[in-house]
Amino acid sequence: MAEPLSPEVTATLRALLAGPDPVSGALSAQIPHTRVSGRCGCGCATVDLEVDRTSVAPAPPHDNPAVDAGYTDPHWAGVLVCTDDGYLSLLEIYSVSDEPISTWPDPRFIER
Repeated sequence: MAEPLSPEVTATLRALLAGPDPVSGALSAQIPHTRVSGRCGCGCATVDLEVDRTSVAPAPPHDNPAVDAGYTDPHWAGVLVCTDDGYLSLLEIYSVSDEPISTWPDPRFIER
């Protein structure tokens, strides 16, 4: 069952989609209409996303992942924003170590 975005997921999405380009703007506009529809089974903070497609328009054509960035503090990690048909579908965090990252790092430490 879908659940609201946590403040940490919302802050991470906003930081990753802060660009002035039309794709970032369209994906940012989807955040208030997005819910968590699933979680990764490995214990990491990755979430599947579901957008109410009747409430907001899709982003214009773009590459997938729409955003690929990283963290260096407090962990070496990567973060991806993926889409499906122009709508947010996945916020993934992955670690370069063997341990999954179970909480979202501070978005101030995202390096694009």
